[in-house]
Amino acid sequence: MFLTIAPNSHPKTWESSNLHLFPLPSKIKTNPSLIIPKAYNNEDNNNSTKSTAGKIKRMVLTQQGRTKLNILPDREFYTFPRFVTHVDDCFISNLTNLYRKCLRPEFEILDLMSSWVSHLPQEVKYRKVVGHGLNAQELAKNPKLDYFFVKDLNEDEKLEFENCSFDAVLCTVSVQYLQQPEKVFAEVFRILRPGGVFIVSFSNRLFYDKAINAWRDSTGYGRVQLVVQYFQCIKGFTEPEVIRKLPSNDDQENKSPLSKIMQLIGLLSASSDPFYAVIAYRNFKPVHE
Repeated sequence: MFLTIAPNSHPKTWESSNLHLFPLPSKIKTNPSLIIPKAYNNEDNNNSTKSTAGKIKRMVLTQQGRTKLNILPDREFYTFPRFVTHVDDCFISNLTNLYRKCLRPEFEILDLMSSWVSHLPQEVKYRKVVGHGLNAQELAKNPKLDYFFVKDLNEDEKLEFENCSFDAVLCTVSVQYLQQPEKVFAEVFRILRPGGVFIVSFSNRLFYDKAINAWRDSTGYGRVQLVVQYFQCIKGFTEPEVIRKLPSNDDQENKSPLSKIMQLIGLLSASSDPFYAVIAYRNFKPVHE
């Protein structure tokens, strides 16, 4: 297991056998509960009565469905940073508006499988945003992150945070690469506070050879149902809500000049990227005034 927490590197470091920590910039206050988390045990130590909430009720994928064409470790694939957006302006706008609706300024947020941009509303300052990904250079460039850590969830799906640590977890255009999604979703449930939200968004774009077989062989509708099943296989998540926004003929006129240029040279398709989001809450959906 390899874990890094820091937006940039400095000469002074502290290391243990399984944890590598780096000082944070002066504008960020150290959070001891984040930097030195309790050991993972997947149980609520404060509750003597064992609960089945957060347990995996059934496995969704077959072994074949979990396979990838590129079997090399994911960390090797993501060795070099990619400072590009993997979806178009319309998708990003839909996602930012969804975050604006679902996330409150007082939230503590985990941006799972993130990169150099989180697509959070620029005008909102959240209480804390922690980023996770596979490339430290990308994460260090993300202006929304207060902390970040690097870890391959296909090697070890455990998240080294205490139970009930976050109000929201986000996963943007990356769920297709998880080979053990059931275990990752169970971990997300564990670290969410009661009423916390998990927002999984995706389109039809992917690194084909790194996506799992079940995703590659499916359709837009099938992929939505796959993510719905990921939520449903974990005891305690609310019934998933699905948002679909498919491209229309008017989208072409609303593209930015950069998107039109990228389209001309073949880096973007002529139509807008379809927007899909699947949302569920731990235990219940809160009502905010």
